[in-house]
Amino acid sequence: MARMLSLSALFAVGATAALTGSAAAQSGEVNIYTTREPGLIQPLLDEFSKETNIKANAIFVKEGLVERVRAEGANSPADLLLVVDIGNATDLVAAGVTQPITSKLVEETVPANLRGTENQWTALTTRARVIYASKDRVAEKAMTYEELADPKWKGKLCIRSGKHPYNTALIAAFIAKHGEAKTEEWLKGVKANLARKAGGGDRDVARDVLAGICDVGVANSYYVGLMRSGKGGDEQVKWGEAIKVILPTFSDNAGSHVNVSAAAIAKNAPNKENAVKLLDFMLGHEAQDLYAKANFEYPVAADAPVDPIIASFGKLKADSVPLDEISKHRKAAADLVDKVGFDN
Repeated sequence: MARMLSLSALFAVGATAALTGSAAAQSGEVNIYTTREPGLIQPLLDEFSKETNIKANAIFVKEGLVERVRAEGANSPADLLLVVDIGNATDLVAAGVTQPITSKLVEETVPANLRGTENQWTALTTRARVIYASKDRVAEKAMTYEELADPKWKGKLCIRSGKHPYNTALIAAFIAKHGEAKTEEWLKGVKANLARKAGGGDRDVARDVLAGICDVGVANSYYVGLMRSGKGGDEQVKWGEAIKVILPTFSDNAGSHVNVSAAAIAKNAPNKENAVKLLDFMLGHEAQDLYAKANFEYPVAADAPVDPIIASFGKLKADSVPLDEISKHRKAAADLVDKVGFDN
């Protein structure tokens, strides 16, 4: 991890030129720009290099990935772009810095709704937007996203900011299902049910359920693994154990809303062939197991195992609406959050 962070610092001070042009095109290398914390993917990259003798150079780009790749243009050393949200993936495509992925394994492994138009990006793992509910105070075992606006939850609901990308994506999915007018009414109902001001993080929802501030809340599935496993400390174990996880669906019963960690091939990738090899490796059974368990996410490969903590929620059925379609409604979703004063 220290090596990767030093690489990041090196690039940050203008040493990108060392990997530009013909110097970047090394048959035994692949260059990855990642917005995901380096420690989560380094074991996988090490295994890839061990099996293929292809050196994987990972550069952590915390912010401004699109701007960086676009500014580097034809001289960009980037081969594979890794991001942690559907909005990030579609922003790369909109900026014109990706190219179609040509991989039979991608098409056979990743469901079409979890890939971009013309395979401009592909999901690697998914996480569900679920309901955290009090084990002691909530009898329900199943719920819909629509039910979050039911007055029976008045003063009992916790959620982070409506402007956070996780919630913007969920609201955008609601628009894709019901249109903007019905989504606005739903948002008003959810706001009316809030036990506290929308804000904080997803793990704070579990904390506040334990404290009795709220009975239900909306959060990502993988945080439960981070809490219950002890990776967040002893206090968070208590938060994770205080909740039960409900995999909600929309009222059409088409499945739960999911977001993704995703990958795209850079438009000017000097090592495109190696980038595809790495992408195929990341979708293999062993790598999917490692990648998913590193952050308690769901693998996209159907035959890859799910971490036991996450599997305990029940079998996930992902909503079938293409994520590209959902992403088109992100701006409208953010505008509705402002219109109803959701975060006020």
